[in-house]
This record gives sequence, C-alpha cells and structure tokens, in this order.
Amino acid sequence: MSKKLLAEFVGTFWLVFGGCGSAVLAAGVADVGIGWLGVSLAFGLTVMTMAYTVGHISGGHFNPAVTLGLVIGGRHDAKEMVPYWVAQVAGAIFAALVLYVIVSNGANFNGVGGFASNGYGDASPQGYSMIAALVIEIVLTAVFLIIILGATSAQAPAGFAPIAIGLGLTLIHLISIPVTNTSVNPARSTGVALFADAPAMGQLWLFWVAPLIGAALGAMIWKTLSTD
Repeated sequence: MSKKLLAEFVGTFWLVFGGCGSAVLAAGVADVGIGWLGVSLAFGLTVMTMAYTVGHISGGHFNPAVTLGLVIGGRHDAKEMVPYWVAQVAGAIFAALVLYVIVSNGANFNGVGGFASNGYGDASPQGYSMIAALVIEIVLTAVFLIIILGATSAQAPAGFAPIAIGLGLTLIHLISIPVTNTSVNPARSTGVALFADAPAMGQLWLFWVAPLIGAALGAMIWKTLSTD
C-alpha cells in the first residue's frame, strides 16, 4: 500500500508540475510561448508518461475523480479511495509549492497571478459563468472516465491504454481551457489554488463537486455499455 500511495503522489506531482508548470512558465512567453495547445499537450503527456511509469504499481489514477470512478466501476477497492485521495492532493500541493518557489524567484516576479488555477466568471479565461463551468466539468470528467474504463477494459488492445488516456486528456484541455482553465481533477485544482492570487480558493468547491459527479456518471454509463 505504501508503494501505491507513493506512486500516486509522484504521478500527481508530475501531472501538476508538468501541466500547470507549462501554463505558468512557458505558455505566455513572447514569440516562443507554447500557448493553450502546448499546455493541453503537456497535461496529456504527464498522464501518459506516468501511466506507463507507475501505472502497474497503483493503477495510475493521479486524480480523486478517477479513483472514485474506478471504485464505482468495480475496478478499484473502495477501502483505498481516501488514502489515494490524500496522496494525490499531497502530490499536487507539493508540485504547486515547487512551482511557486521557481516562479517567485524569477527576475520580474510581481505575484503569481492566477497561477494556472481553475475558475468561473471573472476567473474564467473567457468569462464563462458558473453554470457553464459546472456543465463542462461534469461532462468532460464523465467522458474521461468512459475513456479510462474503456481503454483499460479486458477487451481493449493491451498496452495502449496510457496513449488513449493521455490523448483524451489533451482533447479535454483543448475544449475547456477557455471555459475553466480545465480541471477534471480536484487534486490539480487544489494544489495551485492554495498559491494563486486570484479567487481560486473561493471557487474550489466547484472543481471538487463537478469532477466527482462527472466521474460517477461516467462510471455508471460505462457499466451500462460494457460487455466485460
């Protein structure tokens, strides 16, 4: 169990450091910045690389919503859910802390700003409302769980699940960065919210509630679809 929890800590650390780090450090650099497309790829690559690296140890969840969905889908032991959540949130917070140390020691540091946090209303990249944020986070997390459960099904081609899951997360970010800066992961939202200058902490509830609802719906939809 200790190795599983360490794997979830490390995997979630890499997801937040790589994904949010690309947004904070590399997205907005003049002329050479990676933009939203690059950030979307970064999040997908973090999940894909860590799923191949430690997925055989812990299952490669790196996300409390994924753990909940896998429990509901009958793929994971319910007794491990809360310890997994603790490890995931701890990994996300540590990643955000390391990223904060780097950013705050930049030559032109004048506050971290939004710090890749998630939000709605004035905190949405394109000013989308709370309802829009709630709907898109529920829908995309549900689809993410369907992708995960389908790609890891016994009837799916062996060895390709991390690619499908990573590309699925990339597509999710391409769709929803303008709306919420894309969460679908309560741990990712929590880690950076603790350090953001924006109103991220006051809006964090949505980025727990919506992904968890979406994960439960996705798992139930997959159980209806599945022929396993």
